[in-house]
Amino acid sequence: MCTIRSATPADAAKLLEIYARYVTDTAISFEYDVPSVDEFRGRIETRLSRGYPYLVAEEDGVLLGYAYAGPFIDRAAYAHCCELTIYLAQTARGRGIGRRLYAALEETLGEKGFRNLYACIGVPETEDEYLNFNSRDFHAHMGFRTVGTFRNSGYKFGRFYHMIWMEKLLGGQK
Repeated sequence: MCTIRSATPADAAKLLEIYARYVTDTAISFEYDVPSVDEFRGRIETRLSRGYPYLVAEEDGVLLGYAYAGPFIDRAAYAHCCELTIYLAQTARGRGIGRRLYAALEETLGEKGFRNLYACIGVPETEDEYLNFNSRDFHAHMGFRTVGTFRNSGYKFGRFYHMIWMEKLLGGQK
């Protein structure tokens, strides 16, 4: 049975194993180089120390994915907003684990008083071997709507990709 729990810095190496493939084989992450375990651990520690949730999905001791929130824009006026990110192991796709992670993340963020959730997502002009529309479609399924497009703003694998911003408003906002 898959459980959702808070990440700890001790999870860094296993979570980096999941993330590394997104860096080396996809344009889902626009990072070019896989970070070190120490750098990745620091990223987890920073989010947690700033009060943002960082959740992992775990089944029989195996980490299947993770989702976290961080600042949307690091200014006091935007303290009620945050940006969300999710990554799943290949073996976890299509099992509803992403949906469970995001639902838990949203619940936690709502309890903490966050109102606006944002996701910055790479999208291709047409699907290719590095990027498809799955992330956009996942977020739409989770209730996010596209609020902006930045054309040809991300460059990886010798080609340009668009970035879209998607938004979800919590607490019955319109």
